Amino acid sequence: MMNRRFLALAALTALVLLPIGSSAQTVKTPPASAQQVTLSYAPIVKSAAPAVVNIYTRKLVRQRVLSPFLDDPFFQHFFGNNLPQGLTRQRLENSLGSGVIIRGDGLIVTSNHVIAGADQITVVLSDRREFEATLVTTDDRSDLAILRIDAKGETLPHLELKDSDEVEVGDLVLAIGNPFGVGQTVTNGIVSAVARTSMDINDLNYFIQTDAAINPGNSGGALVTMDGKLVGINAAIYSRSGGSMGIGFAVPSNMVRAMASAVAQGKKNVQRPWIGVEGQDVTSEVAASLGLTRPSGMLVNAIHEASPAKSAGLKVGDVIEAVNGKPVDEPAAFRYRVATLAVGTEAVLDIVRAGQKLSLPIKLIAPPEVPARDETQIKGKNPLNGAVIANLSPAVIEENGLRGEEHGVVVLRLADNAAAASLGLQPGDILLRINGTNIATVRDAMAALQQQPRGWRLTFRRGDNAMTVMVGG
Repeated sequence: MMNRRFLALAALTALVLLPIGSSAQTVKTPPASAQQVTLSYAPIVKSAAPAVVNIYTRKLVRQRVLSPFLDDPFFQHFFGNNLPQGLTRQRLENSLGSGVIIRGDGLIVTSNHVIAGADQITVVLSDRREFEATLVTTDDRSDLAILRIDAKGETLPHLELKDSDEVEVGDLVLAIGNPFGVGQTVTNGIVSAVARTSMDINDLNYFIQTDAAINPGNSGGALVTMDGKLVGINAAIYSRSGGSMGIGFAVPSNMVRAMASAVAQGKKNVQRPWIGVEGQDVTSEVAASLGLTRPSGMLVNAIHEASPAKSAGLKVGDVIEAVNGKPVDEPAAFRYRVATLAVGTEAVLDIVRAGQKLSLPIKLIAPPEVPARDETQIKGKNPLNGAVIANLSPAVIEENGLRGEEHGVVVLRLADNAAAASLGLQPGDILLRINGTNIATVRDAMAALQQQPRGWRLTFRRGDNAMTVMVGG
């Protein structure tokens, strides 16, 4: 394989490399043998392409012709949900994407945004056979979804997962998918980066970057290495025009492996380990103050009291440099490394503490639900009508991708036409105060909402910003 790769690179360059700074003219040479003339990606494509599928989804969208007073907080205050709801219209939305068969019995991985909200999912194989797919599990945090089709005992073409940590910048890769719905398409390029974390595409935010052309419809398709293995699921592009500009991003295959492993164990949802640590980037100034040779790693700035990290002896001020020997350059890399591990196993953190290098073994546990979430939908004549709230716990925080939070009450979701939505409230917002009363638990919130004041004053936090909304009065 190494000889084959060398020949492929030689054929692609088709020139004699000269020392840097040489003034000699570049000498072009013809192929040295018939083998070089016939070099092709075709054998890899023939092996990998049958495992890449097209995915078509249908979603029935219901739209209401609303009363002009429906979202008015004043009328909501007095009438609650008794306002006329208006007429309902329906329309059908279609979308397309790609997917990859990762097991011969019909297990398929794709991007979660390809199938999100779909009422019907159709999978079309490369030989044009169509199957109705069932949704096995989804994971918003990694933007991945697992589907299953009934292969009726047939072993379908599928791709083996490669260890994405083995991929290096400069490796050749192929992107296979269905861009713009034109049919299965193959493009080639190289790996441009192996740990791109600055795109804020999903919560875990850790990607392989490639210059292989990826376009709309490629989402969920395969990024394949020269040994014919799956190294990533194409997820997004950076573009100013809507088309490929040579900057594409793929979710690493090790994240896919974690989801597939959970499915193999019969789990409906992916349960990721919880260590109970928050941290920040190590800047040049921080590195200098800690005596580090370079700004890298994650500086620990918070440890949960019930966390296995605290039990293992991790301290605020420690710098985490690696997880199981895999480098951690920043907090996003730390979250990714932990997310690819399994609950019930053990991880070794390589840390720096006061100039000393240490290794700490830490048990990986499921995020505990302490306190109990007490999930509650708010009803009645109040401005939070239709909001579903819960107590924050490590389990709730992990499920909803919240960071920097430990205690309080979070808005999980909003019911259709919720009065709370008209106030600008969003899932993930943290309730702080209702009419001046501090809200620490769901019980606090429900007690405050039982009052019948002339007006309401709600304070909530979204990210780093606190906002106050006035209603009535």
